[in-house]
Amino acid sequence: MKKEKTTTQMPSECTTIIVGDRMTNDGSRISARSEDWDAMFAKNFEVYEDTHCGPKEFVAKDSSFHCELPSEALGYKALAPYHLPGEWGSAGFNTVGVGMSSTETIFSSDKALDFDPYIESGLAENSIFNVILPYIHTAREGVERLGAMIEKYGSAEGFGISFIDEKEIWYLENACAHRWLACRIPAHQYFVTGNQSRFRKYDPKDKDNYLAAADLVDFAIKNKLYNPAEGEFDFHEAYSRDEKLDTTYNYPRVWGLQKMFSPSIPNDVTQNTFPVFAKAEKKIGIADLRRAFRFHYDQTDHDPYLHSNPKEVYRPVSIFRTTQTHLLQVRSELPSAIGCLNYVAEGMADLGVFLPLYAGIHSFPKPYTIGNGHSDKESAYWRFRKVMVLGMTNYNEYAPLIKETYAKFEAETDLRQKEMEVEYMKLYKNQPMKAQDLLQDFSDDILNKALEVADSLTEELFTRLTVDIQKEYLFHGA
Repeated sequence: MKKEKTTTQMPSECTTIIVGDRMTNDGSRISARSEDWDAMFAKNFEVYEDTHCGPKEFVAKDSSFHCELPSEALGYKALAPYHLPGEWGSAGFNTVGVGMSSTETIFSSDKALDFDPYIESGLAENSIFNVILPYIHTAREGVERLGAMIEKYGSAEGFGISFIDEKEIWYLENACAHRWLACRIPAHQYFVTGNQSRFRKYDPKDKDNYLAAADLVDFAIKNKLYNPAEGEFDFHEAYSRDEKLDTTYNYPRVWGLQKMFSPSIPNDVTQNTFPVFAKAEKKIGIADLRRAFRFHYDQTDHDPYLHSNPKEVYRPVSIFRTTQTHLLQVRSELPSAIGCLNYVAEGMADLGVFLPLYAGIHSFPKPYTIGNGHSDKESAYWRFRKVMVLGMTNYNEYAPLIKETYAKFEAETDLRQKEMEVEYMKLYKNQPMKAQDLLQDFSDDILNKALEVADSLTEELFTRLTVDIQKEYLFHGA
């Protein structure tokens, strides 16, 4: 019997930015992604503990996929939709400091799928995070486990996945049901993608920087997806979709973000000739990535919010139906408890606030764990979402207040983080329990204060909206 899907008909779409450690302003590695899905699906924060007797089988709630699992599993943190706990984990670190972002929806070409079609019961985006992250100890191991599962079970759809640890970052794109390619992100460059496969070069002899299905090139030759007489193998040309829709939905995001970081690159927004990996003009930091995920062609003719144009053809990075945006950062010189850090903004990043989630914390305040599909006054997701809804009723009037308020909170939090980390480093070797308590207390305080800020914004915005509506419908009678 076919399992009925419970999710929305809206597509799950994303934007991914990955930055090598020599390209960041502090020597950290960063893998970041926005998850654009359905604003009605609240995201809840989940915490799982290490276990020696975990479930021996994974059975998806939202697809017909199932697979065997090792009984030993690492603990990890996840960002799951309220109606699918333990599924669609999205982003987080496990207890040995490996981070994973899953998934960027991508599309294989119809021609490639003619020869290796997706399998309905295969590995789908909803399952990947939760069947991979608890069982890997390095980023490379994550690629190897996922690649083996793609080959064994097949893929149900197209996806791109990133893995990050203290030494490297890898990104994997599947090519069709059973083929895939993964590339190690160059330390001195960054990578940007938006709902489209980006990889091109593949050197099967260079195992340090490439991993792939064993027959990736041979399969393409056999099925006339690639002709060696025409030049070097190009993964994108052989396997990926590139259609008219991509020219307005995907190209502009890559074009806009590369223009933000590398304005000297002579990109043409109408041509998919964007470099796969690029060098930024200035080193990239967390603040730059916050700005990038808030990008909507700001102050240009293509800015849909400035012009109140929901039919704008250029798809922005920041859209209203984003459920969460995360910035996975690894600072290898620090203990993993504070060195592995996930900055998360619930909802639409442009009108949201990024909050630091340290790998070493053991719990989240209750409001971050109880959102559902209906607005309420308790859950964190809906308290942040209310600010966005009010802001979008008159973006040009209300967005500046939201942005200014959250920018101030983020700046203050950045300073408090630095102070806390200095204190943590003084404690963690000789007084580890005190260090742990310090970290947990700091996290709880920041997350609770963010809710207070959001609630205050809601009341101020509602007040202003009341004044505006009264002016429009005054009927004073005098």
